Amino acid sequence: MTRGRSGKVDSMAPDDINENHQVLGRQVWRVIPYAKRYPRRLLAGFVGNACARIVDLVPFVAIGWAVDYFTSKTDGGIGKMVGPGIVQDAVNALHSDPAVGYGFMIFLGFAMLAVFQGISEYSWQTLGYKIQHDLRMDATKSLIDMEASYYDMRQTGQIMSVLSSDVNQLEDVVSDSSTSIIRIVFTFLTAFVILVSMSWKLAGVLFGPIIFIIPCVYWFSTRVQRKYRKQRESTGDIHAVLENLISGISVVQAYNAQSWEANRVSRESGSYRDQAMGASKDRNRFLPMIYVIAGVAFGLLVTAGGWLASEGEISTGQLVTFLLISTRMTMPMFIFGILINQLQRGEAAARRVFAAIDLEPTITDAEDAVELEEGITSVEFRNVHFTYPNTTIKVLSGISFVANGGDFLGVMGHTGAGKTTILKLLMRYYVPDSGDVLINGRSINDYTLDSVRDKIGFVSQEPFLFYGTVRDNVKYNQEATEEELKQALKLAGAWDFIQDLEDNLDTMVGDRGAKLSGGQRARVSLARALLKAPSLLILDEASSALDAETERKIQENLIASGSGRATIAVAHRLSTIRNANEILSMVDGAVVERGTHDSLVAAGGVYASQWTIQTGDMAGLSSSDD
Repeated sequence: MTRGRSGKVDSMAPDDINENHQVLGRQVWRVIPYAKRYPRRLLAGFVGNACARIVDLVPFVAIGWAVDYFTSKTDGGIGKMVGPGIVQDAVNALHSDPAVGYGFMIFLGFAMLAVFQGISEYSWQTLGYKIQHDLRMDATKSLIDMEASYYDMRQTGQIMSVLSSDVNQLEDVVSDSSTSIIRIVFTFLTAFVILVSMSWKLAGVLFGPIIFIIPCVYWFSTRVQRKYRKQRESTGDIHAVLENLISGISVVQAYNAQSWEANRVSRESGSYRDQAMGASKDRNRFLPMIYVIAGVAFGLLVTAGGWLASEGEISTGQLVTFLLISTRMTMPMFIFGILINQLQRGEAAARRVFAAIDLEPTITDAEDAVELEEGITSVEFRNVHFTYPNTTIKVLSGISFVANGGDFLGVMGHTGAGKTTILKLLMRYYVPDSGDVLINGRSINDYTLDSVRDKIGFVSQEPFLFYGTVRDNVKYNQEATEEELKQALKLAGAWDFIQDLEDNLDTMVGDRGAKLSGGQRARVSLARALLKAPSLLILDEASSALDAETERKIQENLIASGSGRATIAVAHRLSTIRNANEILSMVDGAVVERGTHDSLVAAGGVYASQWTIQTGDMAGLSSSDD
């Protein structure tokens, strides 16, 4: 089992899916509560389809009556079928010649079929689209609420496959499979009532062999269910590989890896092909079984019907009606095979969709959590220890520090020292193993997630821009005037280069900001954070893509504009944090030095060594080593 830190099972993991044989599965039926949200459409689709199936058989009854009328010139056939009464009175009242009445009944049957079928198709299709939307939104909301750590070991393509192709598959179950179920049930019930009223013996001959469909369904379902699930997983794998390929196309071409990537796609696509072919093999064994059973039933019907007609137990018209209705039942029997196939596909998709919907984040607001109304005036780490989930290597070991409003705290260290992890704990992407993270003197867990994050401006070491304009990216989920937008861009050092863009603020940045340089993306991302007017600014290598002069100007802007704002900056380039009130020097998850720039340089430790290397003062490095 795959478990998170909370001990809950990760139901999205493939090895957590129950492999017990189920004829039609369980997850696919969870679509029903979604359909109940739209009772009028559900009722219209059900009634329309049921009525369509009933009137679909009316012309065959009328044809049987007509045959008896034309062969005997009497209405004896009618009496044997349904008895004298309302129907015959209506026909005779319509016209003195019953043949015209039979023709009108046939026309009326087809006209009513067109009306009811149209109502049914529209109702089920629109219901399917509404359910598709609701499922996608529920799954999306569940995924959005998951903590950032959830995505660390998951491929984007797999998740996209669930939200697109799997949800679409369930829409097919609603719009197609539901109508097929109703069609089968009402066609067989209506036919059974009509035919038994005419001759229970002949009805038994027709319906008896159909019982043997049941073991065929069980055989097919238990064999193909796993294959369809594997097929859905392979679809996700293909999406994942293609998403990686397209996102990293520049790297692919730089390393001449086109053939290697093509082979990788080929392997995943081949896996899908093999699973699909295996399912197709079982499916095409199942459908012929349906035809064989239908052939036996219809063959016996003709033989037994002829014998009963010769014995005078049924009329010629009744035999014709039996034969016509039996041919009409061929389609529902064929649909039955397709229905089982659709439900199996739907079950495979439903497992993945509802696994996403059922996700529960492990990092949530406490029941008694309160809103952080005021700004962040102090941040404190008190003996914090942390290990990433599913690993054993401790990333943070007893980290302690305090940053008050107006302070500038710098954090430096080698790659893997745990610098960025401190920021992730502040954003509550993770929870410490032990120790406390405090905001304004209270545990960060005492406040709601949203209220804490509202007070924080965050700029990551890989600035992410969404597809859209510069304006869209800076104002992301925020309300701001043009003047506020301009001021944030100026503070971030982005206003000047934006004026040189073709459409200024309305310039499209491309997917993930591909049309901008790394430094430009960094400045737009910083402007987005500053537009929030945060009381705590978190910078994770935010200036690594900037030249020294631009970085200096931005630092001056930030210092001048944020006298009461606390800033915590992680940096490899020490010039970024040189002016910090306090600098933490980290090695292997522990703080080994702390102080101002001047005191740390004078101490001749880790910080001084890195400063000497970066400034090129190798003579100073040699003397400090001595």
